[in-house]
Amino acid sequence: MKFHLLTIFPEIFDSYLNESILKRAQDKKLVKFKIHNLRDWTTDKHKTVDDAPYGGSAGMLMKIEPLYKALTAIKKMDKKIKPAKRKILLMSAAGKTWNQALAKKYSKLEEIIFICGRYEGVDARIKNFIDEEISVGDYVLTGGELPALTIIDSITRLIPGVLGNQESLIEESHTEAGLTEYPQYTRPEVFKVGRKKYTVPKVLLEGNHQKIKEWREKNLQRKTTKK
Repeated sequence: MKFHLLTIFPEIFDSYLNESILKRAQDKKLVKFKIHNLRDWTTDKHKTVDDAPYGGSAGMLMKIEPLYKALTAIKKMDKKIKPAKRKILLMSAAGKTWNQALAKKYSKLEEIIFICGRYEGVDARIKNFIDEEISVGDYVLTGGELPALTIIDSITRLIPGVLGNQESLIEESHTEAGLTEYPQYTRPEVFKVGRKKYTVPKVLLEGNHQKIKEWREKNLQRKTTKK
């Protein structure tokens, strides 16, 4: 799987992409990250990527020309990838909300190109050159870099061979829509704070695998949205 990240702040990605599971996935050559500076596709001496919106409004918009040139160049980097195996995503507060089902679907692709917007957004004509607008929640962030990292993380861990124990994917949160994992515990068996004791459920200590399975199924947590 190849991930391309189009941004005006390329250094943002360095730390997260080079730690833990994502680093191991790269070392195994299961994923490849390529970070592109959008300013490389500008033509003026100031490397301008934004301008004031027509009609008047607060803030600035990212220009269409450098984005289009960048997307065209990135798609040409690997001509063997068929369009059906590639997605171009715009990180947008107005986009479809990302979820585990989409992560599974996108983990079957060969290449994903992320447009990480900034300022007040992107010239709306970009919609003619992307596949989807994606949001990671009903809130506004400074830029699209964090949402892109969130999506990359959720996809990469689903790629066969990335996780050391693939069985950990079977029972994890959101495998079934709306459900999160049952509570889990580790040593010590009794945790004391002053006179208060916090103990592990007895059924998990008895070694009866059927009863443990039943307890876990009973204690699956359903995600709720509080208003």
